[in-house]
Amino acid sequence: MTSPDTEPHSLYAAREPVFPRRVKGTFRNLKWWLMALMLGAYYLAPWIRWDRGPELPDQAILLDMAGRRFFFFMIEIWPHEFYFVAGLLIMAGLGLFLFTSAAGRVWCGYACPQTVWTDLMILVERWVEGDRNARIRLHRQKWDAEKIRKRAVKWTLWFLIGLATGGAWVFYFTDAPTLMRDLVTGNAHPIAYTTILVLTATTFAFGGFFREQVCIYACPWPRIQAAMMDEDTLTIAYREWRGEPRGKQTVEGNGDCIDCMACVNVCPMGIDIRNGQQLACITCGLCIDACNDMMDKIGKPRDLIGYLALTDETRERSGLPPKSVWKHVFRVRTVLYTALWSAVGIGLIVALFLRSDIDMNVTPVRNPTFVTLSDGTIRNTYDIRLRNKLGSDHDYRISVTGVDGVALRIEGAEGNVVSVPANDTLSTRVYLEAPADSAPARAERTELRLWVSDTVGDTRVHHDTVFNGKGQ
Repeated sequence: MTSPDTEPHSLYAAREPVFPRRVKGTFRNLKWWLMALMLGAYYLAPWIRWDRGPELPDQAILLDMAGRRFFFFMIEIWPHEFYFVAGLLIMAGLGLFLFTSAAGRVWCGYACPQTVWTDLMILVERWVEGDRNARIRLHRQKWDAEKIRKRAVKWTLWFLIGLATGGAWVFYFTDAPTLMRDLVTGNAHPIAYTTILVLTATTFAFGGFFREQVCIYACPWPRIQAAMMDEDTLTIAYREWRGEPRGKQTVEGNGDCIDCMACVNVCPMGIDIRNGQQLACITCGLCIDACNDMMDKIGKPRDLIGYLALTDETRERSGLPPKSVWKHVFRVRTVLYTALWSAVGIGLIVALFLRSDIDMNVTPVRNPTFVTLSDGTIRNTYDIRLRNKLGSDHDYRISVTGVDGVALRIEGAEGNVVSVPANDTLSTRVYLEAPADSAPARAERTELRLWVSDTVGDTRVHHDTVFNGKGQ
């Protein structure tokens, strides 16, 4: 028989469900406004119309996988311009570093999709089942008619939220009204139905059931955020030198904390901020609202729990006032992040305005590098790819500069003009020919420049290349 001292202990701890209590206050209102803004933008953005001509869907934000392009209002990004997407990702990373350095995990607490959808699911749960105590009672209650009815209503609403989430996502990849009609009539592509099903299931599970477990166990950011923070970073903390010892206010010597557990009961992560900063804390500020409400009721100063930096803790313990918020926000690290973030953004804007409506790619044919014709003329061959990024067909003239005595001829075309369809590419072959006694034919290599210009406008681009001769 195994004794209690030798019996192996399980390393697994069953999850304790978290039932956050409803709270009112500044940070809760901020979260409501941000949630409404972000969810509204996500669900409604695919339905914003934007005239893109007869060949493309009139959609303001569109990721056209078939055409390999991304549209954002008046901006059009082509596959070879992926550096714009890379730049935006770099800006997003620098922005995350900046906000974390200034105010801790504000992204996690206010803007992370997991937080936003979890807030929405909890709101629905509170509407259906009641506030914290009612939900705890229902959770412990045996399965009867009341529990089945309330769970069925709640899960149905969660499923509809997940369905709307998955549906909104696929609308970003094609014309939203057309896809909606096809989805309803059963004519949409199976990939659309599969994507919606997967996103519906993940939204239902992550927002409804997993909740804080995603933040604690699945998300890597809590484990690397410490590298972004320092002693001047503002984060949520409990002023234990003011609150301890906890207890009734009628007892002399007790601190301001009456151990009411309000801060714990409203926390969506189920932690006690009075135990210090923890990996699970997402700095959402709801514990601040709950504590301030209680301090108002007992007539004590607010901010027993509040945004606080380590340097402020030292100052407050010694009786000095905390630093100004702006001194925490604007310091060397945050200024550096802001400068880098701004530099990338300005670079992207400049590149966006400097890009041309024509793209040109020139590839000299190397096998052979040149051909000698019967009359001694030296011919070089080039493969040219032209991309017309305008919404209508255009004629483009190809010419050569930088060398005298070289004639240009386009394969299969009369003259030096080619037509490129709207939003399409054209590959063509160009021949440059130099007479046998000309300088380019006698030289080994001659630098030149190929030009492409719009026949009805002043748009033109060029590409530098070389003409290979006999080298005699």
